[in-house]
Amino acid sequence: MTVVVGTDTAKTRRTLSVGAQSVSYYSIAAATEAGLGDFSKLPAALKVVLENMLRFEDGGRSVSLDDIKAFGEWASKGGKNPREIAYRPARVLMQDFTGVPAVVDLAAMRDGIVALGGDAQKINPLNPVDLVIDHSVMIDEFGNPRAFQMNVDREYERNMERYQFLKWGQTAFDNFRVVPPGTGICHQVNLEYLAQTVWTDKDHNGDMVAYPDTLVGTDSHTTMVNGAAVLGWGVGGIEAEAAMLGQPISMLIPEVVGFELTGRMMEGTTGTDLVLKVVELLREKGVVSKFVEFYGEGLDHLPLADRATIANMAPEYGATCGFFPIDDETLRYLRNTGREEDRVQLVESYAKENGFWRGADYAPVYTDTLSLDMGTIVPAISGPKRPQDYITLTEAASAFGKYVKGIREGEDVSKKAEVRWEGEGGAPEPVEIPGDEGHHARGYVMADGGDYQLHDGSIVIASITSCTNTSNPYVMIGAGLVARKARELGLNRKPWVKTSLAPGSQVVSAYLEAADLQEDLDAIGFNLVGYGCTTCIGNSGPLAPEISKAINDADLIGTSILSGNRNFEGRISPDVRANYLASPPLVVAYALVGDMNVDITTASLGKGKDGQDVYLKDIWPTSKEIADLVEKTVTRESFQEKYADVFKGDDKWQGVEVPQQETYDWPATSTYVQNPPYFQGMGPNAGEIHDIKGARVLAVLGDMITTDHISPAGSFKESSPAGQYLIERQVPVREFNSYGSRRGNHEIMMRGTFANIRIKNEMLDGVEGGYTKGPDGEQTSIYDAAMAWQEKGVPLVVFGGEQYGAGSSRDWAAKGTALLGVKAVIAESFERIHRSNLVGMGVIPFEFTGGDSRDSLGLTGEEEVTIEGLGDVKPLQDVPASIKMADGTVKNVTLKCRIDTEVEIDYIKNGGVLHYVLRNLASTAPIAAE
Repeated sequence: MTVVVGTDTAKTRRTLSVGAQSVSYYSIAAATEAGLGDFSKLPAALKVVLENMLRFEDGGRSVSLDDIKAFGEWASKGGKNPREIAYRPARVLMQDFTGVPAVVDLAAMRDGIVALGGDAQKINPLNPVDLVIDHSVMIDEFGNPRAFQMNVDREYERNMERYQFLKWGQTAFDNFRVVPPGTGICHQVNLEYLAQTVWTDKDHNGDMVAYPDTLVGTDSHTTMVNGAAVLGWGVGGIEAEAAMLGQPISMLIPEVVGFELTGRMMEGTTGTDLVLKVVELLREKGVVSKFVEFYGEGLDHLPLADRATIANMAPEYGATCGFFPIDDETLRYLRNTGREEDRVQLVESYAKENGFWRGADYAPVYTDTLSLDMGTIVPAISGPKRPQDYITLTEAASAFGKYVKGIREGEDVSKKAEVRWEGEGGAPEPVEIPGDEGHHARGYVMADGGDYQLHDGSIVIASITSCTNTSNPYVMIGAGLVARKARELGLNRKPWVKTSLAPGSQVVSAYLEAADLQEDLDAIGFNLVGYGCTTCIGNSGPLAPEISKAINDADLIGTSILSGNRNFEGRISPDVRANYLASPPLVVAYALVGDMNVDITTASLGKGKDGQDVYLKDIWPTSKEIADLVEKTVTRESFQEKYADVFKGDDKWQGVEVPQQETYDWPATSTYVQNPPYFQGMGPNAGEIHDIKGARVLAVLGDMITTDHISPAGSFKESSPAGQYLIERQVPVREFNSYGSRRGNHEIMMRGTFANIRIKNEMLDGVEGGYTKGPDGEQTSIYDAAMAWQEKGVPLVVFGGEQYGAGSSRDWAAKGTALLGVKAVIAESFERIHRSNLVGMGVIPFEFTGGDSRDSLGLTGEEEVTIEGLGDVKPLQDVPASIKMADGTVKNVTLKCRIDTEVEIDYIKNGGVLHYVLRNLASTAPIAAE
């Protein structure tokens, strides 16, 4: 990307010599000397954004001197100065679930620009893009040595069309690399290999320039790399595509909340326990759309692996990112993970020279602060359906009992307790459930592995999975040691527990094998099942048929325990209703007991080989045991070896053949990849924003509606609209795969929008799933109702509560909403990424004002909605709306338009950000920069 530097910021360019290297950089101290402001008290996270302004200042076209001076006023204004700025990240990271639709969009844009008379080669990433295939492996096979290879083989069978398409993209587009399947999870690969903390590149004069490593990613957990002082966060695919094509990210200068960490972790606790408490505290604090920066003497005792765990879960605590400044631990990690010594020395010198270093005197100004003594952290889990639902381990069993009671209260469960699995020999006697007051339902299984009872709280999935914890060798080694001690004492997993180990990178397998721990994990069922997100993204695979049948026949509250970051309703498995997040060692321990009703801090986990009771304290490793093994087995050499051929892939990937052509030849019969309709018939000019008149209500939704509710990623049934679409095309049910794997086909994804099995539309009475009322007033699927309203030419709106759009960055939650004909979403509050995605797809977000809500207005979904004043709307403007009730009365309300910036006005006028970029690229004029 060509950088045109303004006269004043040209004065800020200086030279840094590090060993034999000599590089230019943009000096924040020099900016102060040039009279642009005092930046000395800015948090390091904000200095990264300031450096971006200095490097891209161009006399006002996208970055002006006033933008830079606004940073100088930030500290004096109490850590607030919400000026709109244009930010350009250095690179983009993708995974395949979100990456496939992004590449689909780029391919469609090539078709679109040709149709507008432009050059297809103008559609090329201007910034480096890495796509890691990590979301497609599913746990079909588990608990045996063949599991990994069988799951990989099945993955290629299911996803060959997608992989051919991605490999075509790798050859067709510049600056686009693909990390093949079976390598690892994108965030872990990013942290362990791709990220450099300080980046270098040549400018338009051929001079080498050093600058902070920054990125955006099409996955909300892109924030993980902030643990290594790399500023990055998740965006929707549409926003990422715009960034690839040179469009700056429009944002407000953020507030930065300082989170002070003091003390050090106590014996028996893990980084997972710490992050679950951090999530709870920050959710309570309220940090949506804010940066969080961690500081304090506690960082001196916090390994980077633990920092990355905390940074990873920024979406769970609602922040844009959770940032850790560069310090000695950053350098240690870079060295240990195989980065070149020249790079490590550059990181240190650049950070100290340009004010990014966290030393003993680091004391920036923050917008607000909070503090946590890490010595107070105790073992904990989180659940049953939100990451912020923190529970100390000692309270876990009783908390689950209360959850069950809340569901079962008032139900007659006596009949359900009589359910039996058909088979010879009868069913075993019911077991006593601690604290059971008649609220637990029970079912019985008679299987080859023995006869046993399932009941509310039976753990049917225990999975060591996700980038969040498998990137942390301390908890992974800890899990292996728990397995070793359990095995030595004669314990094993319960037969109804589906166990799995899906590391985030091959390095994890290398050190588990070097420590001889993989054999112990295998012995109790935690065999390697693949390198990918698996259970955390909903690719947990099917349960054994007899277990699934028992759960569904008796309407049991089956549970899962996973070392992931997400446990939203309907995400992990259709057979599981309660999901708990925990550290990998606790996942192993819970697999041994197989029951959430058991207090594992005091109760026996089972009988050992000598008939003795075995307790958690008997199998829990000491911090020294873990640290000694980490020191011995997690080596620089293992990182260098495993990442030596990271883009090469296995024989299967190398055998994928693709045509060499600049536009994609869309296969008409494909059910995975289809040319989306976004740009078809698009003219060269933007339109105007029109008032929304006489819109009908598609759904009335509650609080904390996540993007998983709006656009689920997991499996779907034959009876669903998406399932019927595939059946009509002769796709057998076993080949359905998942919503996530089919995001390259808009027909599937439209039918899957608002189709989560646990979503509740308040227009209906207690009904779960993707249903609403159609134009005839009868219950029907969301998709069928939307199509019926479209045929009548009637616009649609959706109502929601607080934190609408929480969770994943998935752009399909916005794309599907737009394709269903929804013109506006009206909620009490929005999460950051989804609000941006809605605007990017031409859907306008509105917030209630003055205490109004769907409840206070008594909305039933029978209303007609008109929103006016949009023709000349300004960012964050209040606009009038009228709601015509079913009885003909009209309620007039005021809504805040959540088009937040001027450039977003242009996006809406164009029908979306990609339309805006495409029109600019197709014109003879240069790209508009704002």
